[in-house]
Amino acid sequence: MTASSYFLVAAFLALVTSQAIASDPSPLQDFCVADMHSPVKVNGFVCKDPLAVSADDFFKAANLDKPRDTMKSKVGSNVTLINVMQIAGLNTLGISLARIDYAPMGENPPHTHPRATEILTVLEGTLYVGFVTSNPNKLFAKVLNKGDVFVFPKGLIHFQFNPIHDKPAVAIAALSSQNPGVITIANAVFGSKPPISDDVLAKAFQVQKGTIDWLQAQFWENNHY
Repeated sequence: MTASSYFLVAAFLALVTSQAIASDPSPLQDFCVADMHSPVKVNGFVCKDPLAVSADDFFKAANLDKPRDTMKSKVGSNVTLINVMQIAGLNTLGISLARIDYAPMGENPPHTHPRATEILTVLEGTLYVGFVTSNPNKLFAKVLNKGDVFVFPKGLIHFQFNPIHDKPAVAIAALSSQNPGVITIANAVFGSKPPISDDVLAKAFQVQKGTIDWLQAQFWENNHY
Protein backbone atom coordinates (compact mmCIF):
# COMPACT_ATOMS: atom_id res chain seq x y z
CA MET A 1 0.00 0.00 0.00
CA THR A 2 1.37 3.41 -0.99
CA ALA A 3 1.82 6.31 1.42
CA SER A 4 -1.13 8.12 -0.17
CA SER A 5 -3.32 5.03 0.31
CA TYR A 6 -2.36 4.84 3.99
CA PHE A 7 -3.28 8.52 4.32
CA LEU A 8 -6.71 7.99 2.70
CA VAL A 9 -7.46 5.00 4.95
CA ALA A 10 -6.39 6.96 8.04
CA ALA A 11 -8.53 9.93 7.01
CA PHE A 12 -11.54 7.64 6.44
CA LEU A 13 -11.12 6.01 9.86
CA ALA A 14 -10.85 9.43 11.49
CA LEU A 15 -14.09 10.54 9.86
CA VAL A 16 -15.90 7.34 10.88
CA THR A 17 -14.63 7.68 14.44
CA SER A 18 -15.67 11.32 14.64
CA GLN A 19 -19.18 10.38 13.55
CA ALA A 20 -19.33 7.60 16.14
CA ILE A 21 -18.56 9.99 19.00
CA ALA A 22 -20.57 12.98 17.72
CA SER A 23 -22.94 12.95 20.71
CA ASP A 24 -22.79 13.29 24.47
CA PRO A 25 -20.02 11.06 25.90
CA SER A 26 -21.03 7.69 27.32
CA PRO A 27 -20.34 7.27 31.05
CA LEU A 28 -17.55 4.92 32.08
CA GLN A 29 -18.78 4.69 35.67
CA ASP A 30 -22.16 4.65 37.43
CA PHE A 31 -22.29 8.43 37.48
CA CYS A 32 -20.16 11.55 37.10
CA VAL A 33 -21.89 14.28 39.08
CA ALA A 34 -20.76 17.66 37.74
CA ASP A 35 -18.35 19.59 39.95
CA MET A 36 -19.45 23.13 39.09
CA HIS A 37 -16.65 24.63 41.22
CA SER A 38 -13.72 22.90 39.52
CA PRO A 39 -11.34 25.28 37.68
CA VAL A 40 -10.62 22.51 35.14
CA LYS A 41 -12.41 23.01 31.81
CA VAL A 42 -13.41 19.92 29.84
CA ASN A 43 -16.12 18.98 27.32
CA GLY A 44 -18.88 18.74 29.91
CA PHE A 45 -17.93 18.98 33.58
CA VAL A 46 -15.32 17.41 35.83
CA CYS A 47 -16.62 14.65 38.11
CA LYS A 48 -17.33 15.43 41.73
CA ASP A 49 -15.66 13.15 44.28
CA PRO A 50 -18.03 10.12 44.53
CA LEU A 51 -17.66 10.14 48.32
CA ALA A 52 -19.16 13.63 48.38
CA VAL A 53 -22.15 12.72 46.18
CA SER A 54 -25.64 12.58 47.69
CA ALA A 55 -29.17 11.96 46.47
CA ASP A 56 -29.64 15.72 46.19
CA ASP A 57 -27.19 15.73 43.25
CA PHE A 58 -29.82 13.82 41.26
CA PHE A 59 -32.84 15.85 42.39
CA LYS A 60 -34.50 19.20 41.77
CA ALA A 61 -37.82 20.43 43.16
CA ALA A 62 -38.86 21.85 39.80
CA ASN A 63 -42.65 21.76 40.35
CA LEU A 64 -43.15 20.91 36.69
CA ASP A 65 -46.81 20.16 37.40
CA LYS A 66 -47.47 23.88 37.95
CA PRO A 67 -48.50 26.23 35.08
CA ARG A 68 -45.87 28.77 33.99
CA ASP A 69 -46.42 32.44 33.27
CA THR A 70 -46.68 33.07 29.52
CA MET A 71 -47.83 36.69 29.75
CA LYS A 72 -44.32 38.19 30.00
CA SER A 73 -43.26 36.59 26.71
CA LYS A 74 -43.93 38.39 23.42
CA VAL A 75 -44.23 35.05 21.66
CA GLY A 76 -46.62 33.62 24.29
CA SER A 77 -44.59 30.70 25.59
CA ASN A 78 -42.47 29.77 28.57
CA VAL A 79 -39.81 27.04 28.38
CA THR A 80 -38.64 25.54 31.68
CA LEU A 81 -35.50 23.54 30.91
CA ILE A 82 -34.05 20.98 33.29
CA ASN A 83 -30.49 20.22 32.21
CA VAL A 84 -27.09 19.63 33.81
CA MET A 85 -27.03 23.21 35.06
CA GLN A 86 -30.02 22.42 37.30
CA ILE A 87 -29.25 18.76 38.12
CA ALA A 88 -25.51 18.08 38.38
CA GLY A 89 -26.13 14.33 38.28
CA LEU A 90 -27.10 14.58 34.60
CA ASN A 91 -23.44 15.07 33.67
CA THR A 92 -22.41 12.43 31.03
CA LEU A 93 -25.91 10.86 30.99
CA GLY A 94 -26.96 12.45 27.70
CA ILE A 95 -30.50 13.50 28.60
CA SER A 96 -32.51 16.52 29.75
CA LEU A 97 -36.12 17.66 29.64
CA ALA A 98 -38.30 20.73 29.37
CA ARG A 99 -41.82 21.82 30.18
CA ILE A 100 -43.27 24.20 27.59
CA ASP A 101 -46.34 26.33 28.33
CA TYR A 102 -48.18 28.04 25.47
CA ALA A 103 -50.67 30.89 25.81
CA PRO A 104 -53.67 30.85 23.45
CA MET A 105 -52.14 31.58 20.02
CA GLY A 106 -48.69 31.36 21.63
CA GLU A 107 -45.68 29.70 20.05
CA ASN A 108 -42.24 28.36 20.72
CA PRO A 109 -40.71 30.09 17.68
CA PRO A 110 -38.45 28.43 15.08
CA HIS A 111 -35.25 27.29 16.77
CA THR A 112 -32.69 24.50 16.79
CA HIS A 113 -30.95 22.37 19.41
CA PRO A 114 -27.38 21.96 18.12
CA ARG A 115 -26.65 19.00 20.40
CA ALA A 116 -29.93 17.12 20.75
CA THR A 117 -32.85 15.32 19.19
CA GLU A 118 -36.15 16.23 20.87
CA ILE A 119 -39.24 14.12 21.49
CA LEU A 120 -42.30 16.14 22.51
CA THR A 121 -45.52 14.96 24.17
CA VAL A 122 -48.62 17.15 24.42
CA LEU A 123 -50.03 17.12 27.96
CA GLU A 124 -52.90 19.57 27.43
CA GLY A 125 -54.41 21.37 24.44
CA THR A 126 -53.54 21.37 20.75
CA LEU A 127 -50.28 22.20 18.98
CA TYR A 128 -49.29 22.70 15.36
CA VAL A 129 -45.67 21.53 15.16
CA GLY A 130 -43.08 20.95 12.49
CA PHE A 131 -39.46 20.89 11.40
CA VAL A 132 -37.60 21.83 8.21
CA THR A 133 -34.95 19.63 6.61
CA SER A 134 -31.57 20.79 5.34
CA ASN A 135 -31.46 21.77 1.65
CA PRO A 136 -33.82 21.29 -0.08
CA ASN A 137 -35.93 22.72 2.77
CA LYS A 138 -38.94 20.41 3.16
CA LEU A 139 -41.44 21.01 5.96
CA PHE A 140 -42.75 18.09 8.01
CA ALA A 141 -45.69 19.34 10.10
CA LYS A 142 -48.55 17.89 12.12
CA VAL A 143 -51.41 18.98 14.39
CA LEU A 144 -51.04 17.29 17.79
CA ASN A 145 -53.66 16.77 20.47
CA LYS A 146 -53.39 15.67 24.09
CA GLY A 147 -51.26 12.52 24.37
CA ASP A 148 -49.73 12.81 20.90
CA VAL A 149 -45.95 12.58 20.37
CA PHE A 150 -43.67 14.15 17.75
CA VAL A 151 -39.91 13.94 17.13
CA PHE A 152 -37.63 16.79 16.02
CA PRO A 153 -34.31 15.48 14.62
CA LYS A 154 -31.08 16.86 16.03
CA GLY A 155 -30.01 20.26 14.74
CA LEU A 156 -33.03 20.90 12.49
CA ILE A 157 -35.13 24.06 12.71
CA HIS A 158 -38.46 23.32 14.41
CA PHE A 159 -41.38 25.08 16.10
CA GLN A 160 -44.59 24.59 18.09
CA PHE A 161 -47.68 26.81 17.84
CA ASN A 162 -50.94 26.78 19.81
CA PRO A 163 -53.64 27.53 17.19
CA ILE A 164 -56.49 27.74 19.72
CA HIS A 165 -57.71 31.27 20.53
CA ASP A 166 -59.08 30.61 24.03
CA LYS A 167 -57.20 27.66 25.53
CA PRO A 168 -53.55 27.29 26.64
CA ALA A 169 -51.45 24.22 25.86
CA VAL A 170 -48.72 22.35 27.71
CA ALA A 171 -46.07 19.93 26.47
CA ILE A 172 -43.15 18.03 27.94
CA ALA A 173 -40.02 17.41 25.89
CA ALA A 174 -37.11 15.03 26.36
CA LEU A 175 -33.78 15.90 24.73
CA SER A 176 -30.82 13.64 23.98
CA SER A 177 -28.16 15.83 25.61
CA GLN A 178 -27.35 16.92 29.13
CA ASN A 179 -27.04 20.46 27.70
CA PRO A 180 -28.86 20.60 24.32
CA GLY A 181 -28.41 24.32 23.67
CA VAL A 182 -30.94 26.43 21.78
CA ILE A 183 -30.58 28.82 18.85
CA THR A 184 -33.78 30.82 18.30
CA ILE A 185 -33.57 31.81 14.64
CA ALA A 186 -35.04 35.33 14.74
CA ASN A 187 -33.09 36.23 17.90
CA ALA A 188 -29.81 34.95 16.47
CA VAL A 189 -30.19 36.63 13.07
CA PHE A 190 -31.64 39.99 14.12
CA GLY A 191 -30.68 40.24 17.79
CA SER A 192 -27.02 39.19 17.87
CA LYS A 193 -24.53 41.34 19.80
CA PRO A 194 -22.81 42.96 17.98
CA PRO A 195 -25.37 42.92 15.15
CA ILE A 196 -24.79 41.22 11.82
CA SER A 197 -24.19 43.81 9.08
CA ASP A 198 -27.45 45.01 7.54
CA ASP A 199 -25.73 44.74 4.13
CA VAL A 200 -25.28 41.01 4.76
CA LEU A 201 -28.86 40.46 5.95
CA ALA A 202 -30.46 42.64 3.25
CA LYS A 203 -28.71 40.55 0.60
CA ALA A 204 -29.60 37.27 2.32
CA PHE A 205 -33.30 38.09 2.74
CA GLN A 206 -33.61 40.10 -0.49
CA VAL A 207 -35.15 43.14 1.25
CA GLN A 208 -34.21 46.79 1.74
CA LYS A 209 -31.67 47.65 4.43
CA GLY A 210 -34.33 49.76 6.15
CA THR A 211 -36.37 46.61 6.78
CA ILE A 212 -33.35 44.94 8.34
CA ASP A 213 -32.61 48.00 10.46
CA TRP A 214 -36.19 47.96 11.76
CA LEU A 215 -35.99 44.26 12.62
CA GLN A 216 -32.66 44.71 14.40
CA ALA A 217 -34.16 47.53 16.47
CA GLN A 218 -36.81 45.23 17.95
CA PHE A 219 -36.41 43.61 21.36
CA TRP A 220 -35.65 39.92 20.71
CA GLU A 221 -36.31 38.27 24.04
CA ASN A 222 -35.58 34.77 25.26
CA ASN A 223 -38.58 32.62 26.21
CA HIS A 224 -36.40 30.22 28.25
CA TYR A 225 -36.73 31.03 31.95
